[in-house]
Amino acid sequence: MARPDVAAFFDPRTWSVQYVVSDPRTRKCAIIDPVLDFDEKSGATATANADKLLDFVREQDLEVQWVLDTHPHADHFSAASYLKAKTGAPTAIGSRIVDVQKLWAGIYNWPDLRTDGSQWDRLFDKGETFAIGDIKTGVMFSPGHTLASVTYVVGDSAFVHDTVFMPDSGTARTDFPGGSANALWSTIQDIMALPGDTRIFVGHDYQPGGRTPLWESTVAAQKSQNIHLTRYAREEEFVAFRNERDATLPMPKLILHALQININGGRLPEPEANGQRYLKFPLDALNGAAWG
Repeated sequence: MARPDVAAFFDPRTWSVQYVVSDPRTRKCAIIDPVLDFDEKSGATATANADKLLDFVREQDLEVQWVLDTHPHADHFSAASYLKAKTGAPTAIGSRIVDVQKLWAGIYNWPDLRTDGSQWDRLFDKGETFAIGDIKTGVMFSPGHTLASVTYVVGDSAFVHDTVFMPDSGTARTDFPGGSANALWSTIQDIMALPGDTRIFVGHDYQPGGRTPLWESTVAAQKSQNIHLTRYAREEEFVAFRNERDATLPMPKLILHALQININGGRLPEPEANGQRYLKFPLDALNGAAWG
């Protein structure tokens, strides 16, 4: 099994992990789940995270072949559009993004949003394959956290984002619009069916107990150590736990900011007549208020 080089970049503001995945022979690479910086208090945007990725690519003499998102993120803006402009590399996401676009177009009352996925250069269907350099890459359909989530299996490495986290952190929430605990259970079973030595790279690390950020495990480690999978070994137990826990969680602080960017391929809103860009923020659109 081919073994790509994997460089991880942790963003402490959003607990997100971004990746540059490269073929050591051809020096071609993909960027996975890049973060566009956003400060919700000031409304400021920046490209510090994305520029770190570009600096690494230049330092390592890599060629960016793809800019990939695993799903439309609820906790940060995607830097896919920015990185495409900088590198010329095509952008891609799972084909069920169109279902998420239609769902959130209604929430945002956004009739002009194109809901055909044309904001990306490629929409991957379940089971499709493509290449990063000479390394075969497969696409697994991975719903549960969102309708459109996918896992990229690059040689011996699976980029699972919000499905499982590090074993001491468990599994992802499923209470966003279009989420499903039953679907997440099925997704996790598919991932756990990969060879035991498959490297698992997660999309977030919330540093339980204040430990150092971590992002790499294996299928075998997840099976034997994941605090949710070992405790809730049957689907009905897992679903009941996940639904009960999710009902106690507040919404991510950036979900209403981020989704309008991320269902549009990481594009910021067009400037209005005064040259200023504006986000649209629906009131009373979601459950999960934390009043305490």
